Amino acid sequence: MRGAGASSRSGVAVFCLVFLPFALGHYLSCLLRGVNAVLTAELLGAIALTPAQLGLLTSAFFLAFALVQLPIGMALDRYGPRTVQLWLLALAALGVWLFSRGHSFAELIWARALMGAGLGGCFMAAVKAISCAIAPARLPSVHGYLIAVGGLGAATATMPVKLALHYTDWRGVFLGLALAALAIGVLIRLLSPAMPVPAAAMNKMSKVSVWSVYRDGAFRRTIALILLPHTVFFGVQGLWVGRWLADVGGLSDDSVAYMLYLGMAAVIFGAIGMGMLTEWAGRRGVEPMQLAAAGIVLFVAVQVAMACNVVPSLPMLSVLFTLLGTVTGLEYAIVAQSMPASLTGRAATCLNLLIFTGAFLVQAGFGLILGCWPMNSLQQYPPQAYQVAFGVLAALQLPGLAMFFIHRYRRAGPSGKMAACTAAMINSKEDYETRSLWTSRQGKTGPDR
Repeated sequence: MRGAGASSRSGVAVFCLVFLPFALGHYLSCLLRGVNAVLTAELLGAIALTPAQLGLLTSAFFLAFALVQLPIGMALDRYGPRTVQLWLLALAALGVWLFSRGHSFAELIWARALMGAGLGGCFMAAVKAISCAIAPARLPSVHGYLIAVGGLGAATATMPVKLALHYTDWRGVFLGLALAALAIGVLIRLLSPAMPVPAAAMNKMSKVSVWSVYRDGAFRRTIALILLPHTVFFGVQGLWVGRWLADVGGLSDDSVAYMLYLGMAAVIFGAIGMGMLTEWAGRRGVEPMQLAAAGIVLFVAVQVAMACNVVPSLPMLSVLFTLLGTVTGLEYAIVAQSMPASLTGRAATCLNLLIFTGAFLVQAGFGLILGCWPMNSLQQYPPQAYQVAFGVLAALQLPGLAMFFIHRYRRAGPSGKMAACTAAMINSKEDYETRSLWTSRQGKTGPDR
């Protein structure tokens, strides 16, 4: 039973032995994911890179991250997160070290891809460990805390990294991060307890167990609404928001780093607030999907405003983009609540496969759209290029929202039966906090083969 493995441990023990070690891995992953946005000038100064190469170099992290998701998911369910994370973080440390020694585009992009592959299990390992240690009703808030730690890592990739450049160069920064990756892997292996592996997970892994995730109705409904906004959030925030502030807003490098720092601080508070709001709303009969839909409406509205390029509002919009983007993190909690414990690792990695493949396409595609316009003498793209790029992204997210509201209207009907159905599903605070969503789905999903 989920959470049974931690029944004899206090909340402090779960925090120190389960949450904190794995959260540090997620912290480092988010730091390395976005660090190129701050080091762009240093990379361009040290190595001759075109804007297209810069976009590919940064997005290679996402592509490699996505490609390793399914095997990592199987490994997490088969061997447990602490063993898998040790080897993956060692691989990440090697990639970061090779990046620090790269002298050409080819060397850097291979090192960046290796880095993404090694960090590909950080978030899912944390989700797997947490899902085995706490009750399902607590998942939204704890996932919010985990995403907040990732936001702290992304925030560290802004102003703190900029300050570190006063004492070392970008190669020294990456060397230090390589050592940190190795240290976190060892820490997880030494501190975190072995997770109980279901007997079914000990059997030979097959494609059937993976495809059962994609065939699940709740999984498909979740990604139909949240997947595209999630990929836009990851892809744009990781590189192009900073360039947009500099090219269109005319902000200096230091000002851009400061705004990115504020944006990542917004992620921290937004993730924690969203987790708490989801639990509060759930006790009152409001489903997480309803909150996600409302947040995505606001998130798309901010992108439309960004496409308008009203210069005085650009800094505020960049912070709102990251603040509202945290609503997409509900995707993980919704999927984790709806899956049996034996499939949580694969469910999270199937989701990440889609998210990071999409983030790669968004990040590279955004650069391709910008490349349709010539740069000026300051190596800046014109405002019209960003208008088109943000406009395309906003338009791509509208069908998912429309499908959600149309489906909801059809289910509710003129008499408002949907509201009554939702209220019947959650009759009391006690029922919400104690029910286990995954147990009711075991018959549908089937055993892990």
